[in-house]
Parts: sequence; C-alpha cells; structure tokens
Amino acid sequence: MRNDKTELFERTPVVKALLTMAIPTVVSQLITMIYNLADTFFIGMSEDPYKVAAASVVTILFFMLNSLANLFGVGGGSLLSRLLGEKREEDARRVGTFSVYGSIVVAAVYSLICFIFTEPLARLLGASDNTVGYASNYLFWVVVIGGIPSTMGFTISHLLRSAGYSKESGTGLAIGGIANIILDPLFMFVILPKGNEVTGAAVATLISNTITLIFYLFVYYKLRGRTVLSLSPRFIKLEGSLVRGVFAIGLPSAITTTLANITAIVKTNITASYGDIEVAAYGIVVKADMLPLNIGMGLCQGMMPLVAYNYASKNYERMRAFTRTAQLAGIAVACSFIAISEIFAPQIIWIFIRNEATIAYGKNFLRIACLATPFMISNFQKIYCLQAMGKGKESLILGVFRQGLFAIPTLLIMNHLIGLYGVVSAQIISDGITFIFSTLIYRRVYSALKREISANGI
Repeated sequence: MRNDKTELFERTPVVKALLTMAIPTVVSQLITMIYNLADTFFIGMSEDPYKVAAASVVTILFFMLNSLANLFGVGGGSLLSRLLGEKREEDARRVGTFSVYGSIVVAAVYSLICFIFTEPLARLLGASDNTVGYASNYLFWVVVIGGIPSTMGFTISHLLRSAGYSKESGTGLAIGGIANIILDPLFMFVILPKGNEVTGAAVATLISNTITLIFYLFVYYKLRGRTVLSLSPRFIKLEGSLVRGVFAIGLPSAITTTLANITAIVKTNITASYGDIEVAAYGIVVKADMLPLNIGMGLCQGMMPLVAYNYASKNYERMRAFTRTAQLAGIAVACSFIAISEIFAPQIIWIFIRNEATIAYGKNFLRIACLATPFMISNFQKIYCLQAMGKGKESLILGVFRQGLFAIPTLLIMNHLIGLYGVVSAQIISDGITFIFSTLIYRRVYSALKREISANGI
C-alpha cells in the first residue's frame, strides 16, 4: 500500500514541508502545555501552596508515561519513516501496529507498579506529610487509571506524524488540551466538594487524555486503505531485525526521557529540603519553562519524519536543509523567551499563584532557569536528528551525558556550593557542557555521511 504523503516528503519545498509538519505539532504542543499549566493555574486558585507542591511532585510520574510512549512512538515512528523512504510499506505497517500494542503492555505494567507503591513513590519524589495525600490522589487518577489511554495516545500521535499526518496528530493533542482546560474548573470547583481541587484536576486530565485516544482511533478508522497505519492484530508480529530497529531508537529515547525524569526527581527532592513554598515556586517555573521547550519540541517532532524519510531515500541535501531550518527557528524561540522572562518574571509567576512568598522565589528562579533554553533546544534537535537517522548509539550517548553524567552531579555540586539558587542554575551548566559534546558528535556523524556521499558519488 502506497503512503499518500509521498509528495510532502519528497518534493514539497523545504520551508513549506517543515511548516506543514511543524505548525500543527507546535500548536498541539502549546495547547498541551496550556492544559498542563491549567492544573497548576486552577490548583493555585485555592491559594494553597501545599496543593500546588503536591501536583508538581507527582507530575514527574505522569511524564514517565512519555518515556514509555517514546519507547514505541519515537522508536517505531523513526523506523516507520525510514521504511517509507525505502518504499517498504508492508514492513512499515507491521512496525506501526507492533508499536501501538507494545505501548499498551508496558503502560499496563507501569500503572500496576504505581498502584501498588503509590504512597512510597510520592514520598520518594519529595511529598511531605502536608502534601502526600494530595499527591497520592493525583497519581491514582492520572497514572494508575489513566496510564494506558495516555501512553497509547502519545504513541499513536508519534506514529501519525511519522507517516506524514502531522495535522491529525496535532489535532488530537489539541482536542485533549482544550477538553482539559474546560473540565479542570468543572471538576475542581463545581462537581467535587471544596478541598478536592487536586483530585478534580487529575480526573479532568484522565478524561481529556481518553478523549484524545478516542479521536486517534477514529482517525485510524478514517485513514484505513490510504495509509500504512493499522490496528489489526494480525500485523503485530515482526521479524527480529525490525524489532531491533524499533528498540535501537526507542530504547535510547525512553532511557533519555527516564533519566530526565530521574534528574527532575533529584532536583525536586533537593528543593523539597528547603521547604514546600520553594517546591511550589520551582514547580511553577518548570511549567513556565515549558513554553519554549514545547515549541522547540514541536519543531523537532515535525522535522524528524522529514529527516528520517530523506535519510533513508539518500536525499541528503534535502535532509540537511530541514535540520538547518529547524535549528535557526529554535534559536529564535529561545532568545525570545529569555527576553520575556527577564522582563516579566514576577507577572508570569503571579499568573499561577498570588502567594507573595512563592512569587518572590519564583521570579528569581525563572530569570535564572530561562538562560538554559538555547542549549536545551539545540541539544534536543541534535538528538532528534540522530534518532531520525537511526543513530541509536549516538543519541543514547548524548542522552546519558546530558541527564546522567552531567545533570545530576552538577545538581549535587551546585547545591553544596551555592544552595537553592545553585540547584536552579545547574541546568545552564549541564546543558552548556552537553551542547559542546552534542556538537562534536553531530559533526562526526555528518562528516562520516559526507565521506559516504563522496565514496558512492551520491
């Protein structure tokens, strides 16, 4: 079966093709960011920093669902795009189907673990006696009950984009985000009794992610016969080489995301040692920092299928044009965010909570944290390019360097030397060092590619 997006991958002008893929993804990422912020915003309306801190603490376990989705969504999606570039549509269909059902299995196991160890996990993440009850309730609804629909939805979103259906992928995320923004205040302030704001936010998130999944299932139904994407169980079985191809990219992506969450856990625990107000302030800064990172991530996700397809079809000049264009756009986004954060930091924190002590910490945290944005977006783009090219080993090295080798030791050292503000500043240092290594590895890969082009006369 021929994929109906060949024109987009092969002949559409570079800027237009990138915009076609990236704009829906960026918009959906921004709406997803807004609904993530909505939980913090509406919980903050209770003017209870303990509730804000509780949601901030266990949000990390929700983000772990992204790691599971990356295992099959990024791994399967990258391979699917490359198989399409090689005109191997039947193998692409099997990879896509295997990835969907694989995500269901790993999400079920993760949800069960979170159910059995709910309170210990909340404590491990930094929940105190004041916040553990709220944190456990949030975790139950968002991860234990909502783990499978969330992970399955994230995975299908990646697969749709990898097959060229960025608009449909983005629309699903946008629908879920808008639903969450509507449902948050409804469950928090109308349906559930006062004092249950955290539970209300969690239930709203669960329902919203389920709505996204239902939309994606409908899209799969509509696209039947026009694309390689399928949910038929008869396509689950893969040859060993294809399974290895999924995990060659998916596993490094999942490990990198997991390490990022472990780093966030360490950072939250260190921050928690300074007090719940500090945790609330830092949690808000992390949410605000999502704006440029989600735009940058949208650019990366829109770029990735285009790079993968053209790499597999050996159209290296077109592939390189996509990476350069995305990099320039990412730099512009990062610089704009720094300017806005430095000028309007107090106002940004005030949007989420009116507590003066939290604002006092938050504005200072934000002005420091925003400086890491250019390095972070640049590192993301290099990792995504390597994943698109099937360079799992190189992308894993960068991920481990960034989140394991550099991030956690830098956190511990900066906390020891400077204290709380050293914790916030650690991201700049670790991502700055990673930027140097990522640039070296990236250039090495491209140098090897140039030698191959010269040797084969491509």
